[in-house]
Amino acid sequence: MDEEYDVIVLGTGLTECILSGIMSVNGKKVLHMDRNPYYGGESSSITPLEELYKRFGLPDGPPESMGRGRDWNVDLIPKFLMANGQLVKMLLYTEVTRYLDFKVVEGSFVYKGGKIYKVPSTESEALASNLMGMFEKRRFRKFLVFVANFDENDSKTFEGVDPKVTTMRDVYKKFDLGQDVIDFTGHALALYRTDDYLDQPCLETISRIKLYSESLARYGKSPYLYPLYGLGELPQGFARLSAIYGGTYMLNKPVEEIVMENGRVVGVKSEGEVARCKQLICDPSYIPERVRKTGQVIRVICILSHPIKNTNDANSCQIIIPQNQVNRKSDIYVCMISYAHNVAAQGKYIAIASTTVETSDPEAEIEPALELLEPIDQKFVAISDLYEPTDDGTESQIFASRAYDATTHFETTCNDIKDIYKRMTGSDFDFENMKRKQNDVFGEDEQ
Repeated sequence: MDEEYDVIVLGTGLTECILSGIMSVNGKKVLHMDRNPYYGGESSSITPLEELYKRFGLPDGPPESMGRGRDWNVDLIPKFLMANGQLVKMLLYTEVTRYLDFKVVEGSFVYKGGKIYKVPSTESEALASNLMGMFEKRRFRKFLVFVANFDENDSKTFEGVDPKVTTMRDVYKKFDLGQDVIDFTGHALALYRTDDYLDQPCLETISRIKLYSESLARYGKSPYLYPLYGLGELPQGFARLSAIYGGTYMLNKPVEEIVMENGRVVGVKSEGEVARCKQLICDPSYIPERVRKTGQVIRVICILSHPIKNTNDANSCQIIIPQNQVNRKSDIYVCMISYAHNVAAQGKYIAIASTTVETSDPEAEIEPALELLEPIDQKFVAISDLYEPTDDGTESQIFASRAYDATTHFETTCNDIKDIYKRMTGSDFDFENMKRKQNDVFGEDEQ
């Protein structure tokens, strides 16, 4: 502990572990501490199943019908990886992929009028989909072709749209798309949580739909990937990367005080000793006085003995319930994975419903999602506060991550990582900086 580090990281959530890995690869001396005895912080996977029951205050523990407790790895925060998204890029560049195995999620579905439908994301699927009438299909297909050909550096592809000025609402109008199609395009393809995007310039939305289609093109069934043994494997993979580059890890370390001098962080005190540092990265729970609450998310973990109805018996899927369909301001999400991903006992499924809280009765808000999952063997309800840092860290050199939001993918988390990186280093995040040095050891042949 009595040493000087460039960066101290508190908490082993995914954001913290990725930053710790990148900083180590970039030659920084990193100390990484967590007050918990396990990796992953808020984004850990809980095993065995008994531990989950304990965590949610169910003293009797799981019934025998749940199989062996050790066969379970239950994510506390459900998210999938976009096949062509930023997190997969981070995994590939750092070669953390060698520690993980992924499976493609079998399908993405959208809720309309009380039923769920497969999200059409290719031209042929659009033409076969029951979500739209005949003429609507043709117009939607034209829209998809426009998006696929769109290139922000080539004005010939704009078709009269100015990417920095034309709003998305006007683009939908141009292709004469109806409200239902707008709903699933904005929420199931572009993955917006609310409708605020409609009145913003269309470039961001077009890029998001492109990311979805390109991710889908890589594997065919859906644009999403999920790691075997659960999301808890991700922070551990990046922690291994950091350790190979000399990062020091300490779990089960209580943090007594963040030591400041003249408004800047100079170290962290734990068990009477002080480790000194120039910069500090942490999750909001370590610095309650430097973050503000921005809202709440409700997540309900449901254990099922059956696949979700109307999903072709998929072993894994995502369902998005657009806010307009249930008179809300924000969408409701369902992520479902199963024994096929080594996260549940044979024949069991885990579905996790989540949404941003809007009323004083969050459980009623998530009801439309739970109805799709019936019968439910057991449910665990968690309501978490969302926090964001109150300052950008340039003066204090303390950089807090944001809490994980209700979305079912990691793109917003990656944006936070890039944002913190830029504030810490003063330069834009560049994936090239994450590349492993050619002559490094991978930790396999160290005797």
